[in-house]
Amino acid sequence: MRAKLLKNANLAVVKLGTGILTDNRNRLASGRIKQIVGQVERARRSGREVVLVSSGAVAAGMEVLGHRIRPSRLEELQACAAVGQSRLMAVYQELFSAFDVQTAQVLLTHADLQDHDRHLNARNTLMALLAGGVVPIVNENDAVSFTELTVGDNDKLAALVATLLPADLLVLLTTVEGLVRNYGKSNAKVVSSVKKIDGPTRKHAGGTQSNTSVGGMLSKLKAAEIVMRAGIPMIIGNGASRGVLSKMLAGEAVGTLFHPNESKLKGRKRWIAFFHHPEGRVIVDKGAKLALRERGMSLLAPGVVRCEGEFAAGDVIRICDTEGTEFARGITKYSLEQMNATTGKVVVHRDHLVVL
Repeated sequence: MRAKLLKNANLAVVKLGTGILTDNRNRLASGRIKQIVGQVERARRSGREVVLVSSGAVAAGMEVLGHRIRPSRLEELQACAAVGQSRLMAVYQELFSAFDVQTAQVLLTHADLQDHDRHLNARNTLMALLAGGVVPIVNENDAVSFTELTVGDNDKLAALVATLLPADLLVLLTTVEGLVRNYGKSNAKVVSSVKKIDGPTRKHAGGTQSNTSVGGMLSKLKAAEIVMRAGIPMIIGNGASRGVLSKMLAGEAVGTLFHPNESKLKGRKRWIAFFHHPEGRVIVDKGAKLALRERGMSLLAPGVVRCEGEFAAGDVIRICDTEGTEFARGITKYSLEQMNATTGKVVVHRDHLVVL
């Protein structure tokens, strides 16, 4: 199954974590980056296209500005990102130049991906770079974007980039071998594959104790949930292991493979499902939930129990059951004020609704 999934992975998004890009003194680990660049180039020579999502800018800036631990103040984080991003790109360009390959810096914010026109433009730019034989290197625009710095991470960004394109494969290279069962114990074992992310799977995950990183295994599982729903496989593996990317792409049993859902979401529904931070939500009754999930129906006003938050007509809203669990998202035809006066009408049309 693994070899079959990876055989046709012609477009791969590869995310490099801070722990892979830096050494134990929080400096850019040029030797390790060189090894990964070499594997990327081998993949490209075999006919694959690769987009890199690279962490490391804040860590690179920390080295220059004399921070030993990741700053907590926003302005210090942004200063580190601004200083470090140029250093990081200089390293990539130097290493890829050895293969006569050009790189391109692509800095994104959540707003770039949420706005539909900017969303499509970002995709078109990435595809144009790939068509020109350029390796896009994507990062959050941390120097100006505060939301991603405080609550975001590059695992999610990589999942969104993979979903945006869409890619055939997402690879997250980190400092562990994969998702590990009984991590830290004598009977620890790497989970070779995951077909569904449930409670027992999440118990294997935790945060991070790194001084430079954000996230951890839990953020990687959240990334997996996005791409699996979009119909894209994902692998987590140890980027410090020599040749690990080449082994993954060859279908060897390294890391943890997350299997995609059988059905792929189309472009507009991917945008609705994953690229928003909805502020409003509607609570629906059991009958409406059943109609949406099992029968593919539109959401009608009589099924709405109550509305929460603020939203306008045309906004993406969360659709939750009476226990508060979000099970769908969609574009509402009405604002919060209009919703209260709406009876018997379609609130969210099924063409603009995604069951999560």
